[in-house]
Amino acid sequence: TMASPDDLKFQEFEEATDLLLADPGASTLSMSGSSSTAPAGATGDIKLDMSDDEEQEESSELLRGEKQTSGFWTFEYYQSFFNVDTMQVLDRVKGSVMPLPGRNFIKRTLQSSPDLYGPFWICVTLVFSLAISGNLSTFLNSLGSPHYHYRPQFHRVTIAAVVIFLYAWLVPLGVWGFLTWRQREERQQRGYSFLETVCVYGYSLFIYIPTSVLWILPFEWLRWLLILVAMVISGSVLVLTFWPAVRDDTKSTAFATVATIVVLHALLSIGCKMYFFQTATCTPVPTLAPNHTAAIMTNKTH
Repeated sequence: TMASPDDLKFQEFEEATDLLLADPGASTLSMSGSSSTAPAGATGDIKLDMSDDEEQEESSELLRGEKQTSGFWTFEYYQSFFNVDTMQVLDRVKGSVMPLPGRNFIKRTLQSSPDLYGPFWICVTLVFSLAISGNLSTFLNSLGSPHYHYRPQFHRVTIAAVVIFLYAWLVPLGVWGFLTWRQREERQQRGYSFLETVCVYGYSLFIYIPTSVLWILPFEWLRWLLILVAMVISGSVLVLTFWPAVRDDTKSTAFATVATIVVLHALLSIGCKMYFFQTATCTPVPTLAPNHTAAIMTNKTH
């Protein structure tokens, strides 16, 4: 037998229809998120609605990944400065070797999120590249000399580590302290943090890694040319980064600060070249002729 049309009706709709007929002032709830229809003077209405602004606010907090900062004595505080991926490090290395006018390395490349991973490994790599390349350069310069005996100079690793790490930490500390003091004196806006200053100095040293390897070639004119190119590239990164922080100061202070930064950077590169890649001058040991040696021995016997 075929079912009648009344049997195919949903009982829930029939009950809802009966309730609306009995109480016309009752409110209805839409599951699709639309607002419920109810008279303005109805009391006891229950309204369930999730506003879009709250959803967007929650999603934006999740996307930002905001987290509570830990104290500086905790491991989590320092772990955040090493939380970078390979693409971020490569992008920052690329920005340090290709400085563009008007492009601030901290604002455009670091995006106010400094890391210590890149500067640490750049300094370590530069230490070993200077020491190894310096030893190879000394060996190649003295190759073929009968009076030269090669001895590995392991103390160069220690000297390179002391010089590079002191420069990468003490100079940024002095620059940051001076800029902070001047900003308080002149009541300027907030400048760079200490970690941002260390980060830009660390990445600016990357260009010296391939330069130190090319210093092995025994051509003095090429070495000085490479020094000039490396100084211009790395110095441009520092000047383009710190000039916006000092340009609002007096002209004498601004130019003196930038000049000091450039001079210290030049002293580092020239000092490394003069110490690790100095031209070897072998002083020949005087040898005695056989007949002269025999005459000396005869005089001693007498």
